[in-house]
Amino acid sequence: MIRKILAVGVAAIVALAIPAAASAKTLIGSGSVAAQPVFLALFHKYEQKHSNIHFVYTADGGNAGVQDVQSGKSMFAGQARLPLPSDAGTTYIKMYLDGLCMDVNNGNKVSNMSVSKIRNVYLAHTTNWSNVSGSQLNTTIDPVGRDTNGGTYNFFLQAVLNNNPPASNVNALTSDGLVVNAVKQDKNAIGYAGLAWQGSSIKKIKVNGVPCAPKQIKKFKYPLTRYIFTVVPTKHPDKDVLKWVDWARTSHAAGQIINKAGGVAAFNKGF
Repeated sequence: MIRKILAVGVAAIVALAIPAAASAKTLIGSGSVAAQPVFLALFHKYEQKHSNIHFVYTADGGNAGVQDVQSGKSMFAGQARLPLPSDAGTTYIKMYLDGLCMDVNNGNKVSNMSVSKIRNVYLAHTTNWSNVSGSQLNTTIDPVGRDTNGGTYNFFLQAVLNNNPPASNVNALTSDGLVVNAVKQDKNAIGYAGLAWQGSSIKKIKVNGVPCAPKQIKKFKYPLTRYIFTVVPTKHPDKDVLKWVDWARTSHAAGQIINKAGGVAAFNKGF
């Protein structure tokens, strides 16, 4: 399910290819890199249907996006984790399902790792592939993760690390695309990225024996299943943002787009 939108910039402002009409209203969003491929596809279709609306989205990480909403810099944010107390003044709306996939280099023979084994790797309790069943390697593990601007960082912290901070040997990067690229280039690496960022250049492994695949995510069988949210101000959210949210999370057409772009439709009609 390779995604061709492999943006690996730190926080690139992504404007859709269709030029905005002079009279179009611009909806400014920011946040989740994990959500970026799906959100861009949804923006594109919605702009085709509503020539008076144009989107600009800055993929600066879910946590940064929520802060943008709190400060009034953004009208909405994408987020890949559950709300935290620090998110005061915002409202989270579930959009669709995603799986945080665990990835290794194509040269690594490992096919499955337990959550506890992954935890041990990211806490530096396990540092050599010889201690990971099936890897057929005898080299130092190079763990790769997200930086603290990403909601994915917090999700991994909660779902895998039991809220313990990752060890100092974890290479913290600013986007899912950079994580995927690091794993692609390093035979000793392990990393994590959203379902929409998976492709043939890396090897997606099972977690607790369950593949990171739409069918298992839809049924909440994959251990690292999560929701992708849109975050808006609790007071006076923009009405046009809410109209887009309603279309994106409920319409059949949007459900098709979500699934094709690498998400898993959860609320859309017919899915």
